[in-house]
Amino acid sequence: MAMATSATAPAVTPPRASAPVFAAGNPGGVLQAALDALSDGGAPVLALVVETEGSTYASAGALALFGDGPQVGWISGGCLEPEIARVASIAGDAGRIEWLEIDTTDDSALFSASAVGCRGRQVLALLPLAALRDAADALRAWLGGGESLDIALERSGHLGWHVGTRAWAWTLPVGAVPETLARDWRLVLQRAPEALILGAGPEAPTLIPLLRSLGWRVTVAERRARWRDAAGPQADLRDLSPADAVAAHPDADVALVMHHGFESDLDALTALAASRIPFVGLLGPGRRRDDLCTLLRPEAREALAGRLHAPVGAPRCGRGPEAIALSIATQLQQWRGSRRQPSTP
Repeated sequence: MAMATSATAPAVTPPRASAPVFAAGNPGGVLQAALDALSDGGAPVLALVVETEGSTYASAGALALFGDGPQVGWISGGCLEPEIARVASIAGDAGRIEWLEIDTTDDSALFSASAVGCRGRQVLALLPLAALRDAADALRAWLGGGESLDIALERSGHLGWHVGTRAWAWTLPVGAVPETLARDWRLVLQRAPEALILGAGPEAPTLIPLLRSLGWRVTVAERRARWRDAAGPQADLRDLSPADAVAAHPDADVALVMHHGFESDLDALTALAASRIPFVGLLGPGRRRDDLCTLLRPEAREALAGRLHAPVGAPRCGRGPEAIALSIATQLQQWRGSRRQPSTP
C-alpha cells in the first residue's frame, strides 16, 4: 500500500466552470452510417427535422438516414418512415433538397391509414449528401468530437455547415416548398459526450456497446492482457496507465474507474483529482471508496469533492456484471440529460 501512495501526484487544477451541453440521442450513429455510405460510393439521403409544433416523436435537429442500405435513425415510431423513405428516394435520384410536411394536428389524422396520434406537425428537409461536395469532411469533423455542428438552411436551397473553425456551403435545387415553411432555419447538433473507462472489468463487454448505442464516445485504457481481450470488439482500447490515459483525454466528460484492483484504482483517482473531468465514477462498495479516499492526499480528496460518484450506478438495477453495466449507463444518461439545455437538439 505504501508503494501506491508514494507516487508524485499531479498538480491539482479546478473543475470546469461551466457545464457542457451534449447532443441528445445518438446522431453519431446516423452520421457515421452516412460517412460509410459516401465512402462506399453510395447516395445516402439525410432526413433532418427542421421545424416542429405540438406533440411529436422527434424534435428539431433529429436525424435519420435513408438510401441503398438499411435505414439508420428514426423520425417517428415507424409510422412515418415509409413516406419519408419515398421522398428521400426522390431527393437522392434528383440531387435536390426535398421537403416533407407532416401534420397530424387535425382530428381526422388520428384515424388515418398510418395514424401517428401525436397531435403535432413536423417539417423535414431531405438532403442528398452525394450532391454536397466534401460533405464527408464535414461529417468526419463532427465525428472527431469536441465541436458542435451548426446547420444553416434556407428555403432557396442554400445550406451551410460549421464545425469549429471549418465551414462548408452549398446551394442545391429544391423541390416544391410548402407555403407554411419558414424562410430559413438555424440548428445546432451538439457534440457527443465522451467517456474514459479506466480498467476493463467484467462489466465492460456490456457497458461499452451500451454507451456507444446511446451516443457516447468511449475510450478504454487497460494494460492487463486478460481484460483487454475480454473487453469486446467494440472497445477502443489504449495500452495506457491511468495517469497517461487521463493526460491523453483531458477533455473527457466522464471517467469510470473500474479496474477491480485497489492500487490501480488509487492511481486513477490520484490522476483524476488533478483533472477537470466533471464526473468521476468509482466502482465498488462504500467501504472500499472510504479506504481509497483515506490514502489520497487531502488536496486530492478536496479536488474530487462534488465530482466523485461512488458507488457509481443507479440503485436497484440488480446484481451481476450486466446489471451493474445497466446501472452505470442509467446514471450517466441522467447526468447527461441534466446538462442538456432544453432548447438544443
